[in-house]
Amino acid sequence: MRVIHLIKATGIAGAEKHILDLLPGLRRNEIDARLWILEEPGNPMTLYEKAAAERRIPTRRFTIYGDADISLYPRLSRRLHHAKPDILHTHLLHADLFGIPSARMAKVPKIVTTRHNIDAFRRRSPIRQINRYLWQKVDAGISVSQAVARFSIEEEGAPAEIQHVVLHGIEAPPLGEDRMGIRHELGLNDDQVVIGMVGRLTEQKGVRYGLQAFARVIPGFTTVQLVVVGDGPLCGELKREAVSLGINDHVHFLGWREHAERTMRAFDIFLMPSLWEGFGIVLLEAMGRELPVVASRVDAIPEIVREGETGFLVAARNVKDLQQRLSRLLADAGLRMKMGRAGRKVVETEFTISRMVENTLEVYRQA
Repeated sequence: MRVIHLIKATGIAGAEKHILDLLPGLRRNEIDARLWILEEPGNPMTLYEKAAAERRIPTRRFTIYGDADISLYPRLSRRLHHAKPDILHTHLLHADLFGIPSARMAKVPKIVTTRHNIDAFRRRSPIRQINRYLWQKVDAGISVSQAVARFSIEEEGAPAEIQHVVLHGIEAPPLGEDRMGIRHELGLNDDQVVIGMVGRLTEQKGVRYGLQAFARVIPGFTTVQLVVVGDGPLCGELKREAVSLGINDHVHFLGWREHAERTMRAFDIFLMPSLWEGFGIVLLEAMGRELPVVASRVDAIPEIVREGETGFLVAARNVKDLQQRLSRLLADAGLRMKMGRAGRKVVETEFTISRMVENTLEVYRQA
């Protein structure tokens, strides 16, 4: 069976990482899985292509000239007709908009689409109407969480009978990484307790609320440090917020890092104050490194984080509760260790790549 995965990429974030984890597993199960990347002019996805090549994933790149690039339809359709896949598997909005009609024109037998997030823009016209139309052209839909599946059905009009939930999985990382060496690279001392956040600096991630909670924590824990890994449109604004809160000496904005997950080994606590979240692979990466989690009780996060067992959940935007939960973990190294170990066990038993691959294969069989 030949399956082509199509995604528009501007970097390597959650959905892109998911594909890099999924496709090698599919290929080990005798699926001819390939990756086609839509990229913007001036932003070539060479790093993503390189990461795919390292995993022996055949890759092709296509330039997309804006959101209304109608020239992409015949280009994709011709390539699909030549490649003759059994399934086109789309990821994210642009792959849906351009891939699904192109696959139908090329007479691709089956189309599968994966929803990775709960995107507010999908509620708005005309995207809402376009998605309702596209769902009628799809043979199977995959959601990365129960929360995303509910959103797809209720907000996009996705047919419930073709929906499948396939949870993300990761390879639990080795625990022998050089924690002290990584800390020294970042300018952190061995005896400092470090809280970390990793993700795009966008409104969705709620980083401003994390900064505000952190500012309240410092008086009781004067050596605590906060590391923020990621870049995005709010980067400058958030740096100014740290200055205005008087916490600039305690906060380290590292920007985008190719191997952000390695940086997590320097953390003691993982903080994720998101306002909405379709899944959050970064949570698995943190839990796999035995980090206790403080996160928002929104959407899919409670499907991953076990309240009181692997971390704490608080209402979104609740700075006071964030501060209280962080303070509790900062004050109790034993609790941090206990929750961290429980989190790794959850990852090793419930969020594995092998389970994700097998569940995806079952969707292909049923499509």
